[in-house]
Amino acid sequence: MIKLMAALAVVGLVAAAPMTAQAQKAKAGATYKAPRGPDGKHPDLNGVWQAMNSAGWDIEPHAARAALQLRPGPFVPVPAKAVVALGAVGAVPAGLGIVEGGEIPYTVDAKKTRDENRANYLERDPEVKCYLPGVPRANYMHLPFQIFQSEKSMIIAYEYAGAVRNVLFTDPGPPPVDSWMGQSVAKWDGDSLVVTVTGMNDRTWFDRAGNHHSDQMKVEERWTPTGPGVMRYEATITDPNTFTKPWKMSFNLYKRQGDDARLNQFKCVEFVEELMYGDLRKEPLK
Repeated sequence: MIKLMAALAVVGLVAAAPMTAQAQKAKAGATYKAPRGPDGKHPDLNGVWQAMNSAGWDIEPHAARAALQLRPGPFVPVPAKAVVALGAVGAVPAGLGIVEGGEIPYTVDAKKTRDENRANYLERDPEVKCYLPGVPRANYMHLPFQIFQSEKSMIIAYEYAGAVRNVLFTDPGPPPVDSWMGQSVAKWDGDSLVVTVTGMNDRTWFDRAGNHHSDQMKVEERWTPTGPGVMRYEATITDPNTFTKPWKMSFNLYKRQGDDARLNQFKCVEFVEELMYGDLRKEPLK
C-alpha cells in the first residue's frame, strides 16, 4: 500500500511539472500573442474585465475574519448602547493577497494610521460613502469594468459609482488639480500598456482594511495580455510620505463572455444618503 501511494505521488509530480511550467509562461506572457487592436499594432484590450480575488477586502495576505460590528458613530445611526452584529454577511473572506512580498512597507506613523483606519472602518472607508475608488482600487473591486479602446484613445468605465478614466496617450503635463481618479498617461511597451497615474487626492484607500496613501502617490500600471481572456495587471506604488520604499501589487484580470459581458448600473449615492445625512432630517426616520 505504501509503495502504491509513493508511486501515485511520483506520477502526480510528473504530471504537474509541465502544467507548472506552462502556468509560469502564461503568467509572464512569454508565448502568447494577443489579437491586435483597432490600430493593428497593439493588443486588443477591449471588453469587460473583472478580478477574481478578495483584494477588495484586504490587499495583504489575510485569514477569514469575523463579521464587522456596527458601533455608535456619525455614520452608524443606532442606539448608544446597541451593538449590531452583521454575522456572515459582514465577514471578510480569506485571501493570499496581491502585494508582492506580502507586506506593505509603511512608515511607522503611516502604519499607525492604517491600524486606526481599520478599527474605524465603517466611519472612514470612502467606499462606504460611495466616493470614487481611485487607482488602483477600482481595478480589483467586486464589480467589473470595461475598456473602450480605439485607434487613438482609450476610456475605462467602472460599474462602481459610474467611475471613469480617460487614458491619455499624449502627456498634457502635470495635472492641474488633484482628483479621486487622478490623471492617466499611457504608452505601449511591446504588448504591455504602461499607464502612469498621478494627481490623486489622499482620500481614497486601497481596500476595506484601512490601507491608505497620501496625495504624493504615483502609480505605474502594466496591463499585459497573457492568454485568451486573461490579462496580468501590475502596479508599482511610490509614495515617500507613506511608504519606506516603492512596492508592487499584481494579479490576473479575466474577460467576461456572453450575455454577462456588460456593465450594470451601481449608482450607490442613493444608498448612503440616509446613512450620511439622515440625522439632518427634521423628523428622523425610526
